Amino acid sequence: MTKPTLSRDPEVLLEAATTGNRVALARLLTMIERGGPEAEQVAALAYRSPHSYTVGLTGPPGAGKSTMTDRLITAARAGWPAVDDRPAEPLDQVAVLAIDPSSPFTGGAILGDRIRMQDHATDPTVFIRSMATRGHLGGLALAVPGAVRLLGAAGMPVTLIETVGVGQMEVDIVGAADTTVVVVTPGAGDAMQANKAGILEIADIFVINKADRPGLRETRRDLEGMLELSMFGDWVPPIVETVAQDGTGVEELWGEVARHRAHLIDTGELDGRRQRRLAEELRRVLSARLAIEVETLAGGAPFAEQVAGLAAGETDPYRAAAALLDR
Repeated sequence: MTKPTLSRDPEVLLEAATTGNRVALARLLTMIERGGPEAEQVAALAYRSPHSYTVGLTGPPGAGKSTMTDRLITAARAGWPAVDDRPAEPLDQVAVLAIDPSSPFTGGAILGDRIRMQDHATDPTVFIRSMATRGHLGGLALAVPGAVRLLGAAGMPVTLIETVGVGQMEVDIVGAADTTVVVVTPGAGDAMQANKAGILEIADIFVINKADRPGLRETRRDLEGMLELSMFGDWVPPIVETVAQDGTGVEELWGEVARHRAHLIDTGELDGRRQRRLAEELRRVLSARLAIEVETLAGGAPFAEQVAGLAAGETDPYRAAAALLDR
């Protein structure tokens, strides 16, 4: 007996995804990754829906982000802990976007992070998806913002995003996450000093993972020194010590994530952050559309005429560009 064919209609797929159909959700995410008209149809549905609260984990390679993400899944499944006057809240589902390096052969994700999260692979309340960077140097896949909105539309209240681990360029995570967790390891003092103008300045929470190794005190001192020299508002990033391998400190970390979430909600900063991210997404889409227009313009006869004028010394690039735009 043949299996029923799953619809390719984004609206039908989204309806199925909201009822727990993970195949439908995976297909929608694939549409977003591929881009084109299908991705636009999915976006038209996803961007009308509620947000998923996003927690981004970033940091240098080897910091233990994948193991940390695996442990945070367990912590998140226990729900949001109580914070001050805010009561504890249950979480019925958790999503994970693990951003993996691209395969040089297929362009797809190598799936290393998902392999390290096998303990949750059979849990129907946990959805794990690997996404390829596809050559993007910011540690994130370009499709991540749309994927996060889709997961919210599918009913996922929390999404954990783990980046590839490419150093200072990972500042892109701040454009996708509500709470950004920067993971470092003992002995990373020199690296932190070199990167403090980039990756370390985006942290809402610092984690010193592998805290059972030598150099913990020095690394904590370096972080505290950096924080003392930085300007912060009402929220000063806390420093949490963890050993993700055995789960030490992970509940404390999740508690700090909950505390930061409560702070963002109570101050109204959560809405402000999300509006700024939407503005940046719109800029990126506009840039992509304009790039297509430029490529189209560059293939026409007027462009060739302006190039000829440049070669003859009759014009300059600025006047040539203005003439083309006037057309």
